[in-house]
Formats: sequence, C-alpha cells, structure tokens
Amino acid sequence: MEKVVVIGGGAAGMLAAGTAASRGKDVILLEKNEKLGKKIYITGKGRCNITNTGDVEELLNNVTDNKNFLYSAFYSFSNEDIIQLLHTYGTPTKVERGNRVFPISDKSSDVIKALTKYMESHHVNIRFNSEVIDILIDQGTVTGVKLKDQTIIYCNHVIIATGGLSYPTTGSTGDGYRFAKEAGHHITPLKPALVPLETEEDWTRELQGLALKNVRLTAFHNSREIYSDLGEMLFTHFGISGPIVLSMSNYINKYLNKGKILVTLDMKPGLDDEKLDRRIQNDFEKYSRKQFKNALDDLLPSKMIPQIINLSGISPDKNVHQITKDERKKLIYLLKHLEMHILRTRPIKEAIVTSGGIQIKEINPSSMESKLIKGLFFAGEVIDVSALTGGYNLQIAFSTGYLAGMNV
Repeated sequence: MEKVVVIGGGAAGMLAAGTAASRGKDVILLEKNEKLGKKIYITGKGRCNITNTGDVEELLNNVTDNKNFLYSAFYSFSNEDIIQLLHTYGTPTKVERGNRVFPISDKSSDVIKALTKYMESHHVNIRFNSEVIDILIDQGTVTGVKLKDQTIIYCNHVIIATGGLSYPTTGSTGDGYRFAKEAGHHITPLKPALVPLETEEDWTRELQGLALKNVRLTAFHNSREIYSDLGEMLFTHFGISGPIVLSMSNYINKYLNKGKILVTLDMKPGLDDEKLDRRIQNDFEKYSRKQFKNALDDLLPSKMIPQIINLSGISPDKNVHQITKDERKKLIYLLKHLEMHILRTRPIKEAIVTSGGIQIKEINPSSMESKLIKGLFFAGEVIDVSALTGGYNLQIAFSTGYLAGMNV
C-alpha cells in the first residue's frame, strides 16, 4: 500500500488526508500543534466562514492572486461539495449575508470535528506534536520526512499543507516555504493580505472605535484608481480596518513599496453633490440659530463631527446662517472625498492570510503536484494564491487539499 504523509492539520491538510485515505492510501497526518485546525478555530470570529455559495465563476472572481490556477481545484471540489461533506459528518450549515456559509451552531469547532470524523472514518493516522524539519528527496523523488525528534518516516508522497505566515500562534510559521525552497521551488515575495492599514493622518486615530456603514473607499496610486468598494470600515489606534479595508489591502499591498497610497472616503455615497447640498441646507435651516459645531448631529456620527469641523476650516462657533456657499461646497467635498494616506499595512502576523508563496508555474494545477519533485504536493495557503473575505480562502484550502488527496 502506498504511504502518504500530510504535513499540517489545517483545512487543506485535513481535506487532503481524508481524501487520500478514502482512496485506500496509508495516510499519516503530522501536526506540530497539540490539536487540529487552530486557524479554523479562530476564523470568522470563532464562527468559521466555511465557504461562499456563489457559482464557481463568482468564487474565482473573488480570488485576487492567480485565480486561473484554481479552475481545476474549484471545479473538482466545489462549495457544494464541502457543504455536503460537512453535513455528512454531522455539521449542518446555513447561508448568511453575502452568501457566506457558516455552521448552524455558529461554532468553528464543529467544522473541525466534522473534518476529523472524515479522516477517522477512513483511518488516517493522526499524530500530534510531530514537527517535520526536512523532506527527504532522492534523485528528484520524495522518499520520506524527518521529524524534529530525528524520527524518519518513509513514504511515496508528501503533501505540504503548512499554511502561510499569518497568525503564527496557530503554527503557521513558514515551514512549508522552507521545505519547498530546499526542494528547488521559488517563492513569490510574502506579503500580508486581508490586513488593516496604517494611515499618515493623526485624526484617524482620534476616531478609534468608530465604525461607519454604507461608505465608499477608493484607493489611488499616482492618481490612478486601483480599488473602490462600498461597505463597512472601522477607525483604529493605527489607522483603518473593517471589511472594505481588509479587501482593499489585497489590491494595494503590491503598490506600497512604490510610495504612499491615497484613499478617499465618501461618507454619503448615496447622494451626489447637489443632493447632499440640499440635505445640508435643510439641516442648516433646521438649526439656523445654532453654531456650526451643533448643526451636524443629523449628518454625522458625533465622534466624527469635531474632526470634520477641523478639516473643513470653518469656525466651530460660526452661526449656521452665516456659513457661505463656498464654505458649504468645501464641506460637501470633504464629506465626499475625505483623504487619507496609507503608509503601510499592519504586520503579516496580523493578516488573515498571506499573499505570495510557492510559485504556481512550478505546480501542476490539475493535481497540485510539484513539477520539480515527483511525489511532492502542495495545498492551501502555502501556494501563491489568495482571495477576499467571504469564505473564499477556506474554499481554496478545501479545493486544493482535495485535488492533492485525489492525486497522491
């Protein structure tokens, strides 16, 4: 019987191990932690956004790095397939806003339990506290792995599913990149993806904790628009975060080494300048006897008002009926084009996923096998693929894990 070693007990590794074992392979899963699925456990704020119910083309359109590489994987093992597998092993699911799929229980631990049952039902040998330090290769073919305690496990196939560099406390410390590099593979530069952003402006820090819904963020590099989306954002002690900021980070991180990125915030995307002007005039008429600083309560969150007043250059003590048309125009422009300059992303250890990884041109997209080393396979975040939030990154892990498991 052919022996398979899977390195890493995350989403990709568990799917790969269970799938290989279901085909009659003798499978050992080596996990350096004391339990499986540490990163799954914290995803979706502990609820686990398993996948997304969009069709395959929609899934691919939410992949920001190397989506074409994933055609075979997504069509071989789809979102419907992972949902069905979890149902089979005792974890029913539900669909929420944005077609995001979660376990009905809202417990990520139930996803881990189902994947564990999947492996156990096919007799995968799961070994904890087993850290691999080397892949054994002879004449271009995998022959085994060496563990930290110097144990050698001989095998015909190795699947590297060690994750990226984000959330190192879960065990994702970049081991897979080293294994691949030592085997002759090239690694695309590693960058944080789906990560908060640090701003140059101090006023953003003054707004720490303020969440804004239904706003538009647009990013520019050298005056060229590189990203724009509508949604929710959050001000923090270092800059900005929240769903649209995390998504934006995937598009701008490749430009950050070429200078600062300008981001504009449209706080009233549903109103054009003319309609917003009428709205402001109505508010000013309503509060005609008040000072400017007391006339914006209907327009803005209270925490935002002092910052907008300061940036507008209009005296906070000025009576509303004395505000000129030009001053009003400046206020309108500010509400529609509030500027922030992005200095950098937060560190990769704070990112949800890692951008970059093992170069896709050196991996067979229909099998996940290395084109350089016979018997060496890759799955999940260790590969140079990443996607937006919404369940897409876990689907990448499941689909590539399945393909690797089917082809060992």
